[in-house]
Amino acid sequence: MTALDRSPSAPPPPLELTPWRLASLTARGLLSDRRERRRERAGRHRAGPRRVRDTRLRAPVFVLGAPRSGTTFLGSCIGALPEVSYHFEPRVTKAAARLVYEGTWSEERAARVFRRSYRLLVLAAGEGGRRFVEKNPENCFVVPFLVRAFPDARFVQIIRDGRDVAVSHAEKPWLSASSAGSGRRGRGGQAWGPWARWWVEPERAEEFAAASDLTRTAWSWRRFTEAARTALAQLPPDRVLTIRYEDVARHPQEAAETIAAFFGHPEAPQSLRAALATADPSSIGRWREALDEDGLADVEREAGPLLRELGYEA
Repeated sequence: MTALDRSPSAPPPPLELTPWRLASLTARGLLSDRRERRRERAGRHRAGPRRVRDTRLRAPVFVLGAPRSGTTFLGSCIGALPEVSYHFEPRVTKAAARLVYEGTWSEERAARVFRRSYRLLVLAAGEGGRRFVEKNPENCFVVPFLVRAFPDARFVQIIRDGRDVAVSHAEKPWLSASSAGSGRRGRGGQAWGPWARWWVEPERAEEFAAASDLTRTAWSWRRFTEAARTALAQLPPDRVLTIRYEDVARHPQEAAETIAAFFGHPEAPQSLRAALATADPSSIGRWREALDEDGLADVEREAGPLLRELGYEA
């Protein structure tokens, strides 16, 4: 796999989270969340939601990881636990993470928006009284804020070989140079294309935009993974679970026991075991065939030190 450098046009400005746009994102988010949850239930034949209106957020769990690291799979598996109200990348909090990270919003305002959004999601799902779980990679950069906003929060981080992540991510259009000018935006309002995101080091913004697609996706893996690891290292061990994608894919039943214990189960429920059993280990090591010499050099140059620190050797 290779990716040619291109000269991108000027990046579109980020969307401003005005009160109107917040309301619009909330409405769209509730509808998309409902559709996604309907599909999940249809696939698992899970019992219908309990109509309980208790929307207090007790010990919420945040699933963290770089994009294409297995966060979606892991989050949906955790969603199979009977006591969980699981939500995939809510639009409002996905967009608001940038404003928290940049300090554009005060923590008081951000906390109100996050809490209100989560409560609405639980209420709309009819799952009040269940434990709120959100999967959102952008949360990797706002862990300290989440700890302060939700003092009893817990975190699950999934880590995957950055070379496989770079390959998988480069197959998507989100950071691709070919997406420049497409006018497409992600769930949080970020325009698709090669431009520097808010999580890119400011002094390297031009470098990011001019780099190869593989360099950008390796860059993303490094930044998301490092941000989460650094912040989670400050928390008590009982509030954090770190697992490897490779372990989940190769040993799903052992992973089920580990995840179940973190959620307080003496043994893994069958629903969790069945969900994790669908893991596909064939995706492990795809980089060996997908990356040519130049592509591997791009990934190593940007993410090599962290790969070795995490034990991902050649």
